[in-house]
Order: sequence, then structure tokens, then C-alpha cells
Amino acid sequence: MTSARTKFLIGGALVLGTSGYLMATSIKDTGMYYLTPTELATKLASDPGFRSSGVKIGARVVPGSIQRVPGGKEYAFRVTDGARIVPVVYRGIAPDTFTDGVDVVVEGRMGEDGTFRATTLLAKCASRYENAPGEAGDKYKQTPGYRAGTKA
Repeated sequence: MTSARTKFLIGGALVLGTSGYLMATSIKDTGMYYLTPTELATKLASDPGFRSSGVKIGARVVPGSIQRVPGGKEYAFRVTDGARIVPVVYRGIAPDTFTDGVDVVVEGRMGEDGTFRATTLLAKCASRYENAPGEAGDKYKQTPGYRAGTKA
């Protein structure tokens, strides 16, 4: 009886230990924080070789800066953290929520010319959506004479 219980405890500890190890190493390998434009400028000033490594920048799109190349999927825009502005070029399909003033996270590399070449663009969505004035409820008004649950 003691032998079966001991085997069960050893097996459980082995499974839990292996699961914990795999979770810890996967988080370490895939976890990457994003930098603000100011932090990116500081890193580049202290280590010019940092330019060639992949990095994520989190900032806000400067209003009026979004330019789309006609007929293509290339965007040029600027992002800021309030202190520094970084020009960004992105090739690909932009999310629907990508507009002026939205918070974005871009992943890529800083070019020699000071332009960030993004390979990934994530736009944060607003925390809540609101109806335009005068729209609330107009769309789904009940038809006169209609009663829910009856067939016409």
C-alpha cells in the first residue's frame, strides 16, 4: 500500500515539475516587453548594435501622420510617447482599429535612416464603443403591431 502511494506521489511531482519547467522556459523565450520611443532612443545611443535586433515599440499614432501608398499595403506614420517621435513604415494589412491617435505596438527593426521598419502592427482597441448621437435605439425599434414570440 505504501509502495503504490509513493509511486503516485513521485509521478505527480515529476509531472508538476516538468510542467513548471516547460512553462517557465516558454515564457522566458517568448516574452518580450515593448519600449517607448524615448527608451528606444536611449538604447540606440548606448548601443548602436541594438539597431539590428528585433524590438517592439509601444506608442500613440501622431494625429494626421498616417499616409497610405495608393494601391498598396504600405503605411507610413509617426508614433510618439509625448517626448519623442519615431517615423514608422509598415507593409501589410492594417487592423480596422488603426487610426489617428490610437495606441499601437509595432515590431521590427530600426533602419539606418532613423525610420522604424515594422513587420507587425497591433492597434489597441478602445475600451468601450459608443453610438453616435441620435443613433441609440433607432436601428432596433419595434415595429407597430409586432409582438415578440408570435409568427406572422
